[in-house]
Amino acid sequence: MPELKWTKSSYSEASANNCVEIATTGPLIALRDSKQPELPWATVSRRAWAEFAGAVGSGLLRTEA
Repeated sequence: MPELKWTKSSYSEASANNCVEIATTGPLIALRDSKQPELPWATVSRRAWAEFAGAVGSGLLRTEA
């Protein structure tokens, strides 16, 4: 398994342990749960990640509280 540099949103608290973390791995973006980093991670294409992040940023994927 490659050594990846995992990051989380700048909106997350530094000590928060309930975040999605991402890492770049070649042409893909790897995703994992910060609560269980030892579990397998998922990957998506850079394009899919960009489209998802754009939809979140634009409010397209808002949820009702």
